[in-house]
Amino acid sequence: MKLVYLSLSVAFLSLSAYAQKTSIKWGDEFNLRKGSTDLRVISVEKNAAYLQESHPALKSYFVVGATMRESASLVKIDKDLKEVYRNDFNKELRGKEFVQFLPFEDKLYLFSSDYSKRDRTLEIYASAIDKNTGELTGEFRQVASFLKEEKKDDIDFKITYNADSSRVLIVSSVKGAEKNIYKVQELGKNLRAAGRPVTLTNEFEEDKYQLEDLLYTSDRKIILVGRMYEYEEGKKQKKKFLDFTNYNIRIYNDKGKQQSELNTTINGKWLISTKLVQEKNKDLVLAAFYSNQKKGKTIDGLLVQRINTADGTAISTSDKPINNSLLNGMDDDNNEDVDDKEDSKEERKMRESLAKLKDEGEGFSKYMQFRNIFYTEDKGLVIFAEHFHHYITTSQSYTSGVNGMPGTWSTTTYSNYISGDLLMCKIDASGNINWLQILPKMQREVIRYGSYRTPGYGFSMHMSYFAEGNRPFYSGFGAIQSGNTIHILFNDNTKNSGIVQAGQKAKSTVRFSKTDCYVLDLDENTGKFSRKTFFSNKDVPTAMPRLGAVIGNDMYMVGKSDRMIGKSKIAVAKISME
Repeated sequence: MKLVYLSLSVAFLSLSAYAQKTSIKWGDEFNLRKGSTDLRVISVEKNAAYLQESHPALKSYFVVGATMRESASLVKIDKDLKEVYRNDFNKELRGKEFVQFLPFEDKLYLFSSDYSKRDRTLEIYASAIDKNTGELTGEFRQVASFLKEEKKDDIDFKITYNADSSRVLIVSSVKGAEKNIYKVQELGKNLRAAGRPVTLTNEFEEDKYQLEDLLYTSDRKIILVGRMYEYEEGKKQKKKFLDFTNYNIRIYNDKGKQQSELNTTINGKWLISTKLVQEKNKDLVLAAFYSNQKKGKTIDGLLVQRINTADGTAISTSDKPINNSLLNGMDDDNNEDVDDKEDSKEERKMRESLAKLKDEGEGFSKYMQFRNIFYTEDKGLVIFAEHFHHYITTSQSYTSGVNGMPGTWSTTTYSNYISGDLLMCKIDASGNINWLQILPKMQREVIRYGSYRTPGYGFSMHMSYFAEGNRPFYSGFGAIQSGNTIHILFNDNTKNSGIVQAGQKAKSTVRFSKTDCYVLDLDENTGKFSRKTFFSNKDVPTAMPRLGAVIGNDMYMVGKSDRMIGKSKIAVAKISME
């Protein structure tokens, strides 16, 4: 039976004038396909939205077994949030691997891949989708091809856009090679190749350089943002680990020749997290969190540089110190919620896990990662960053045997996503930092795996350019810009409703189905904001604000209710800002 969430309308009436500016409409509830791993919004139009439902599919069948591949269904919903069609493309993808759906210009494309062991060749294909019917408009056409030099090599690739989304890029790298080699293929109208692929190389050892970002500017410059590592002695005897040392940022021309290298030790400050963007057909803007010490483990401030794309020289530089004590203390022993013993137990486990990472000497640092950048009417920028970690832990349990049988050990793996404090700042047209605000929060999302995945306790992860995945689902935040206001949506512990300024201690958020979804209204000019309760996740499928897709003043967002028995329930919401 389908359910429509009308109960929220009562809550909206109680929000007085605030309700007149923010509204939400939930569509019909439907079942998530058996075996599906997630559902996300990939494209929105004026009267429709398109969702991707990921799931495994049969690749080949043998007498003694079968092999599976990752696939996905395309789901279209209309302006009333009702399902129009659902197509899984399993027949069309037979023999190929699903890669992704990608909107480009006024079309929607399905990308797939096919690897030939005999030729050691990986080929990328694309086909346009008829949005009215959800069917492919023709056969798959090859748009890129990669050759492995050695059988043991692995090819990473990413399909994305250039700086102004006027072109599609296919960026690739051979994993396992001694040196770093990257290729960039530019695709134009109808996904036709726009020139030959550009090859970029550097002199760094493969395991000591990690590509974090690649920016293809409107004037066809390619910028590589890389993280440099060095081996350090660990706490345990004869154990070494790779520790982050500094950033390496280089600018290349459209022929692959290096033109300049940006200085990443600006004014004696060591950059530990960066974001590089190009203003609309103008200069580059580098935003970075820095430490006053080399290999510093804390954030001491925010630095902003405006850079000339022609020669890589700095036009202006400004920085603002950040008092690290204002950031939410993740290992604060007094952060327990005595009214909920189960949540307190989860908080203790989280603190123990983080403490172990530090003790193991794994180069564990408190990084802020840049999330969103909005342009303002006065030619400035509003930048959002979030305190974020992803790490993996394992635990073992013993089950005694019966009737003389030996006992057994089982291993459980946990993938932990920590989404912490939200930092917001305004950069004016001259590159100066006008204001900076911090909202304390502490969200922890955990995925539990079986014993077949055991990466090892305390394995800390930093997201690379080629990293895949759609997690976390419920933590993090989403943002919509409307006029001079930016609306930030996030799930939080109901006891954090009064958290509105830096220095306050936020209760941990672990059980997202019991949280409230809040809206933060941020004034772009002054940096002042107000916090309001939007709705309760107890009444609807748990919202995923971070994965929402925005068109104009509207956001399409998925909600998902996981069930121990039976299929998970899904609903789509449309949030409107005026």
